[in-house]
Amino acid sequence: MHDRCLKAWVTGRVQGVGFRAATRDQALTAGVTGYARNLPDGRVEVLLCGESSAVDRVVRWLWQGPPASRVTHVECEQAEDPPPGTFELG
Repeated sequence: MHDRCLKAWVTGRVQGVGFRAATRDQALTAGVTGYARNLPDGRVEVLLCGESSAVDRVVRWLWQGPPASRVTHVECEQAEDPPPGTFELG
């Protein structure tokens, strides 16, 4: 069941540092589906769908990221995207 879908754009040193894979691990642990994909402008776009508390937990983690990353900004908005059945990397 997906209570909520949220799209986030993560800015900083977030490409080439394992950010997407670590985001997938956090999402799967929280029971959240969605995706994480690199954008041409250097950001990572993340879709998170799941129970509100689980989505919020992953969003809080996005501000931290994996050890090699350096997150400077996370912008979020509600998403109308259909929730995927798993968490995908793109």
